Amino acid sequence: MDLKEKIRVIEGFPKEGISFKDITTLVADGEAFKESIDRIAEHLRDKNVDVILGPEARGFIFGVPVAYALGVGFVPVRKKGKLPAETVSVDYSLEYGVDVLEIHKDAIKKGQRVAIVDDLLATGGTVDAVAKLVEKVGAEVVALDFAIELTELRGRDKLEGYEIMSLVQYDV
Repeated sequence: MDLKEKIRVIEGFPKEGISFKDITTLVADGEAFKESIDRIAEHLRDKNVDVILGPEARGFIFGVPVAYALGVGFVPVRKKGKLPAETVSVDYSLEYGVDVLEIHKDAIKKGQRVAIVDDLLATGGTVDAVAKLVEKVGAEVVALDFAIELTELRGRDKLEGYEIMSLVQYDV
């Protein structure tokens, strides 16, 4: 199945000059969504993953079913102040400032093998921060898996040294 055909492209959203890749059409198609999850899970199956991490909110959409398919746990990565228990955090740069991502302090154990799953690899800033969060608690990032990759934004360059897999690529 050509998953790219299942992704709606909206020109000029959220502003002129942007070509938005809308995953809602992919996840609304049960067969395409299942194939997406199956492909990511298959890529991770032989990596002895202990846990899947997914950044809010679209990382939850892909990460939870992948964790289920692999029979492992899922850890949500949230923005500051959204998690109720003690957290570990990392700051990361945005285009116009700094933001903070957090996980529960007890969510990942030292030495665990972690895969990060998200909907989109663009510049790599968010997933780089998530990887640093994993490493901060002493766990190992074994793979970064995405539904979509915007190759022209060169996110892979920022993530050098990590294994990266994307289902669909766009030049932007």
